[in-house]
Amino acid sequence: MNHLYPIFLKAHELNILLVGGGFVGTEKLEFLLKSSPNAQVTAVSKAFNPEFLELAELAETVTLIEDVFDEKYLGGKHIVIAATNDKAVNRQIRNESKERFLLVNVADTPELCDFYLGGIVTKGNLKIAISTNGKSPTAAKRIRQLLEEVLPDELDDLLENLNTYRATLKGDFEYKVKAMNEATEGLVKRRSLNSEG
Repeated sequence: MNHLYPIFLKAHELNILLVGGGFVGTEKLEFLLKSSPNAQVTAVSKAFNPEFLELAELAETVTLIEDVFDEKYLGGKHIVIAATNDKAVNRQIRNESKERFLLVNVADTPELCDFYLGGIVTKGNLKIAISTNGKSPTAAKRIRQLLEEVLPDELDDLLENLNTYRATLKGDFEYKVKAMNEATEGLVKRRSLNSEG
């Protein structure tokens, strides 16, 4: 069973520490910036690969520090991502983060993670997160690709219209929920299966 609780973070209002500037660090930064282009990221690494530097250069909210990891870099952070190629360093980052009650993700080590960076589908204001409970990031990627293909781009227009309609509703919370449920029930139509066909 997947016991994870999905949340959507305002990464532009949080301070994120990313340790590692190699292939895995680049992948993590790319994922963060794709979902949250203004994510506040401090990246620490002895060296950054060219792809990492390219990504960081395009984002004004990414700060680069060429250095080995030191616990001082945990100060003022909310979330930590350990993405070095040294398992011992990643474990040290995790342990020191946990001492400070910080949420931490350790690349390719699900048992050391407080959260996973799953697949994300974005269609305008609609965002869908996909998790395989750390079992297969590749499967999450393929499911994301499938959903991106089948979900129509017009969904964003629908969301804008529903938001406008919601703003016109008068009454208490219960009335508004009922009205929105009625307005959206046509989005999902149950199809009865014909046992003969």
